Amino acid sequence: MTLTIVRLYHDLLGTYGDQGNAEILQYRAIARGIEVELIEVNPGDSTPRSADIYLLGGGEDGPQLAALEMLRNDGGLNFAAAGGAVVFAVCAGFQIIGESLPAANDEQVSGLGLVDAHTVYPIAPRSVGEVQIAPARGELPILTGFENHQGFTQLGPEMPALGRVLSGVGNGYDQAEGVWHGNVIGTYMHGPALARNPELADAVLQCAIGPMARFDDELAILLAQERRQALKRK
Repeated sequence: MTLTIVRLYHDLLGTYGDQGNAEILQYRAIARGIEVELIEVNPGDSTPRSADIYLLGGGEDGPQLAALEMLRNDGGLNFAAAGGAVVFAVCAGFQIIGESLPAANDEQVSGLGLVDAHTVYPIAPRSVGEVQIAPARGELPILTGFENHQGFTQLGPEMPALGRVLSGVGNGYDQAEGVWHGNVIGTYMHGPALARNPELADAVLQCAIGPMARFDDELAILLAQERRQALKRK
């Protein structure tokens, strides 16, 4: 089989290096003998409707709203997600896949509605710094990342978080961080998140292709352990 990964608008949504999540998924899949096709979708391009994994990253307010408008008009991401494709969305991307988010004039605009989540900009300091979470799914270890966002995102009552905040801010409500609903995952963790958390990268791959052969990447494991230990000491 060929695993198809779509990286969406990384010129708009790649401010914090989140485009690296695509390379991590590609690397870890190829290491297991899985063929990978990485498709770049640039602003103005049509979004493929039959890919396996779709990636959204972080960006500033203007590029975020531009990306949202193009994705809404195109419809390809919503179509693919409705069919069971995996979506991994970070920061601005996480806000985009929710039900609503702020516009430049402080009014709320509709998101893509892939998850029941509503983002607001509170009168509060910007959330910047290391974050660590205890994942909601027990097979994953402590996850770490770097957050840099103004928004607080409240999940609907039926929406499971990606994890519970141990340090940092996360979504800003109920100690929740991110969301994991079906095959749709959102998070505020940069780093890139999948470089810092190889187990999460494998979980994203498994959502798309099912059980995989074991792959031990010593460098990735050491990086993940170093970040966990560093934050544990704080």
